[in-house]
Amino acid sequence: MNYPKLFSRGRIGNVELKNRIVMPPMGTGFASASGEASDEIIRYYEERAKGGCGLIITEITRIDNETGVGCNWQLNATSPKYVQRLLKLADAVHRHDTKIFLQLHHPGRETPSHLLGGQPPVAPSPIACKVIGEVPRELTTAECEDLVKKFISGAVIAMRSNMDGVELHAAHGYLINQFLSPYTNKRTDKYGGDFTNRMRFITEIISGIQAACGPNFPISVRISAEEYVEGGLKLEDGVKIAQYLEKLGISAINVSCGTYESGYTVIEPYYMEEGWKKHLAKTIRANVSIPVIAVSNIKHPAAAEQMLEEDVSDFVGIARGQLVDPQWGNKAKYGQEDVLRKCIGCLYCFRTANMGRPIACTVNPVLGRELIYNEETLVRDGNGRSVAVIGGGPAGMQAALVLGRRGFQVTLFEKGSTLGGTLNIADKPPHKTLITELTETLKHEIQAVGVTVRLNTPATVEAVKELNPYGVMIATGGMPIVPPVPGIDMEHVCKAEEVLSGQVMLKGKKVLIMGGGVTGLETAEILSKENQVTVVDMLDAVATTLYPSVRAGLLGRLQKGGVKIITGHRINRIQEGFVELQNVKDHTSDQTETDAVVLAVGVRPDRDMISEFYNAFDKVTTVGDASRSGLIGDALKEANDKAFVF
Repeated sequence: MNYPKLFSRGRIGNVELKNRIVMPPMGTGFASASGEASDEIIRYYEERAKGGCGLIITEITRIDNETGVGCNWQLNATSPKYVQRLLKLADAVHRHDTKIFLQLHHPGRETPSHLLGGQPPVAPSPIACKVIGEVPRELTTAECEDLVKKFISGAVIAMRSNMDGVELHAAHGYLINQFLSPYTNKRTDKYGGDFTNRMRFITEIISGIQAACGPNFPISVRISAEEYVEGGLKLEDGVKIAQYLEKLGISAINVSCGTYESGYTVIEPYYMEEGWKKHLAKTIRANVSIPVIAVSNIKHPAAAEQMLEEDVSDFVGIARGQLVDPQWGNKAKYGQEDVLRKCIGCLYCFRTANMGRPIACTVNPVLGRELIYNEETLVRDGNGRSVAVIGGGPAGMQAALVLGRRGFQVTLFEKGSTLGGTLNIADKPPHKTLITELTETLKHEIQAVGVTVRLNTPATVEAVKELNPYGVMIATGGMPIVPPVPGIDMEHVCKAEEVLSGQVMLKGKKVLIMGGGVTGLETAEILSKENQVTVVDMLDAVATTLYPSVRAGLLGRLQKGGVKIITGHRINRIQEGFVELQNVKDHTSDQTETDAVVLAVGVRPDRDMISEFYNAFDKVTTVGDASRSGLIGDALKEANDKAFVF
């Protein structure tokens, strides 16, 4: 067996776990509108249990409907009426020998008033969260006491629902964390002041749960061992809190860090190293005797095993890794890492949540839709019939994978010398090695289902006709857009794809990049090492499709690299040695010196090529950028869905 420590049995309180893999809480938006455990969220959690996870800690679960709304479609434990559906959730997880804790949560000041019916958020003290931007109302002493009772009531509901324990969310700047931290707690009553008073709120919750649920119902507490904000909790405070909680009789400490205001420390984007914060958990573990659960941006099973070997923690939290691949545990255990999809750190999941939607994943097109796309609903009616897939990028490989699983004999045509398509461009900027790994994983996946790959083979109608195919899926990607600007065909003008692929080398030049999307900015980051770079975009802001912390990190690196960004301007004319820019609002013009112009204004489908195949075959469909331009996640989702019913 691979990774002996990771797959050794463990214990939290009186609950025995089959391995050391924990799925920590992540908000999903998969619950029903009323907060019940929907069929969708039950299937979502069951797939992770089936996939080899030892302990699942649910997403934030509401204990108060008036002031405690953390997000839309949030699990709810405010009333016994929720027990019935929570029982079904627990049963679904338990049948796979996985345990489940319900995480009890109140956002405090870290929620907007529009989620509270227009009422201001509440907090220990009237100090605004800089991210939310609203001054909260200070809770009265009586209201604090009432919220203590609601946390206790939530734990009783969890126990009645056959949950194996509860976790109190006392991290990430949420309400309990706000009481613990001197940064957010300026109270003068019994819930504020010195350390003991700041601990009083959680102390009363824990003692109340112990009295109501008995000594054999485990309580885990998630803490931010360090808040990474000026005046907030430091690691030495985290140690003191953990030791205090242990004396109260809790069963485990779940170590995280940060608050909304510290951004990337809570939800790491791709540029944060794997295991970057394990020193926090290691320090906590060295100072307590109860089990420690730790998250640390873990992507690979080997990194999880190393955390256990280094005594960082007793259990390893694999969060987004199990969003991406619900079979994370089983694939690690049984030596199937070549087909283990890994989180690429793009934070598309949180971007969709911020849009007020259930979360989605770039790499896993099935996330949240496990009831629709699963082994039972997959119709295996291929019966060896031939299918052609044209294009070996992410959409083409995903389509080929699903068609292969359905039993079709799939032939994939790729005009280049390797598979990957746009992934082979997307992985060139710094910190993008996980995209390279995604390409390799997709290659292994299609190989496992018997897809025939023809590299260096442009797909022609004649070549595809030789297969006598049942149908054709076109995933050829898009053609770079070349706008009709005077001078666009000059020799010193090239495309971003040519720079990223190494076809065009620029060094020691004044480079102007046309387009402030992700491709344009990542090209700028690469070129800024050896060139003076300016990015021009017509919009008022650049990289708006990125999650805020990903965008902030990229823009910060560009600023450090000396990249100049000009927004609200279009390129009117390209000449030798300069480019004429025009302000899109007042139409004034200016000139910028440049030695080279790089185009990064998007892609469009090759309609002429696509029409040839529509005219030649009865069953043809397009996916990815061949259908419409979009993100990698859009391409994988469309390819998955269309191949499922092709």
